[in-house]
Amino acid sequence: MQLYLKLLVLIFVSTHCFATTTVKYFKCTTDRGIVFSQFPCSANATQHTITTSDPKASAPSEQHYKTLNNLERNQIAKRTKRALRAKHHEKAVLNRKRDTAVREQQDKLTKLMNEDRRKKVVRQVKKEIKAINKAYAKAIKSLEKEISKLEKQLKEYE
Repeated sequence: MQLYLKLLVLIFVSTHCFATTTVKYFKCTTDRGIVFSQFPCSANATQHTITTSDPKASAPSEQHYKTLNNLERNQIAKRTKRALRAKHHEKAVLNRKRDTAVREQQDKLTKLMNEDRRKKVVRQVKKEIKAINKAYAKAIKSLEKEISKLEKQLKEYE
């Protein structure tokens, strides 16, 4: 039994030069008592694992912060691309909404009506289209600023 323990300690010491050490051994109960071995010594053998680490082991010389910085940069670039795509989509939706509103206003002009009524509707339609275009220009201007800001940010990370 002591021979097996010595063998186990020898295996442990020989592999202890690494920062983390894992040793697997088998524990068997026989008529002579408990036996420890590298290999199963009977049908009722149970496998155990010892894992140790050396607190004096130095950290790897590799500079992991560079890898982490690259990963973070890639994630920021992907998020920025998604935000940019969303802003372009928002711009397309604004264009469609404006076109629909203008078309609805212009459809009012195609209805049959007398001359006085028609002049009044034309003035009203022009006023509504002007308001639609003004709101659209304001929204587009803010969207364009956001898009250019995102494009600059994306250039920084790529």
